Amino acid sequence: MKLKWMGDNRELVEALIKYCNIYAGVYKLEKLEFEDVQYSYAQIQVLEYLLENEELHDNMSTIASRLGITKSNFTKIVNRLEAKGLVTKSLRPGSKKEIQIEVNDKGKKLYMAYSEQILRCHFSPMFEALNRIPADYRAHLAEALKSSLSDNVYVKSINRSTT
Repeated sequence: MKLKWMGDNRELVEALIKYCNIYAGVYKLEKLEFEDVQYSYAQIQVLEYLLENEELHDNMSTIASRLGITKSNFTKIVNRLEAKGLVTKSLRPGSKKEIQIEVNDKGKKLYMAYSEQILRCHFSPMFEALNRIPADYRAHLAEALKSSLSDNVYVKSINRSTT
């Protein structure tokens, strides 16, 4: 049976489904290693967003939202990163409640090694293919992906069931 509801988008949807399913299968597994520290893709993503946050100064809820994960899952991942000696937590200056998380030198070193490897082994071929698409079209593709997630009742119901 041909699934007509996808129209001409079937090939793209199928590629996204395959990519997401493969990624979901390894997302939480601590199979990556750097200098005897094992870590997962979930942990490296949080580390990446924390590094980016050094300039943005977003609160932890905002970072969790940008990642598309719950605040409690974000906290669990940060606690794992702290236990591995990759981040330090402290109270934000002037606050008695708000936690500030900083990636330390060990965490930065791990992230730099990871980013060089993931660029070379994974993202370079994807970026080469994407660079054949005009920049404004890539922006439209990103917008299309984001639009399927924003204010989506299905996504909100999944997030509620995981909190």
